Amino acid sequence: MGSVRCWPRRWRRTRASTAGARARLEERLLGLVAAVRPRAQYAVVHGELGPDHVLVDADGNPVVIDIEGLMYFDVEWEHVFLRIRLHDGYGPLRVDGLDDDRLALYMLAQRLSLTAGPLRLLDGDFPNRAFMAGIAEYNLTKALELVGV
Repeated sequence: MGSVRCWPRRWRRTRASTAGARARLEERLLGLVAAVRPRAQYAVVHGELGPDHVLVDADGNPVVIDIEGLMYFDVEWEHVFLRIRLHDGYGPLRVDGLDDDRLALYMLAQRLSLTAGPLRLLDGDFPNRAFMAGIAEYNLTKALELVGV
């Protein structure tokens, strides 16, 4: 969050604006971390599941690919990723019983991660800089919306 180059244009105006937004993000993040209660059950999650990670074999069976990111973790992590990835197409995958605190924490965490990742690429010689900057700005805007900024 230290670099102002990724902040949405409306927030580039003043250092006070960015400092205030950073404080709101940090406050919300810490509040969500405190709200998440320990649990005893976890599941195997893909981590970045989407339509391009599921193929169909010759017998019509689904085959999950790119499994190097599999982890034993909260199913809410996968559901947040699917919500971000599929937008309105997520509806059929919605399930009851997910932990709202975890969903909120993981949504903010993933939006921040989807801001930081592109910025790390921009620190190098990534060829399509405007595209990657757009991803960072879009996700930062979504993160700021989550904290009412």
